[in-house]
Amino acid sequence: MAVVFLLYVIAEFAAIWAVGSAVGVLGTIGLLIAGAVVGSWLARREGGKAMRAFTATAQSGRNPEKELTDGMLVAVGGVLIMIPGFVSDVLGLFFLLPPTRAVARRLWLRRAEKRAIRYANQHRGPVMVVDSEVVPEQPRPARDSAHPVIEGRIVEG
Repeated sequence: MAVVFLLYVIAEFAAIWAVGSAVGVLGTIGLLIAGAVVGSWLARREGGKAMRAFTATAQSGRNPEKELTDGMLVAVGGVLIMIPGFVSDVLGLFFLLPPTRAVARRLWLRRAEKRAIRYANQHRGPVMVVDSEVVPEQPRPARDSAHPVIEGRIVEG
């Protein structure tokens, strides 16, 4: 984790240095401030949309996992936008803009489902997934070789 943070800091300094070399010190400061202002406006707008969508979905009785995940991603994007730097602004925009947020949502939900299944397997034994719900696998009766179990339908008549 420390290596990732160090790489992030180096990337931020490199980006600020490159932009500063191209547009100057005042231009760089202006771009950083403009990014924060536009990003905070976008985070507020997208956060409101996510909240309204969550409320409407929850009131209709449907599962609001998509809307809840969107709200979380908008919050992460808003925090990243408020951190000074161009790399964090690009990452924040990735989470704030609806088309790219949909990609991040799919990745996040897929990862969460895999982790839920792994957690259930570790703590409750083997499970199977039925319509995105984790269902514990039913234990099968032990088979006795002296009394074989014949599976099939019994037809009376």
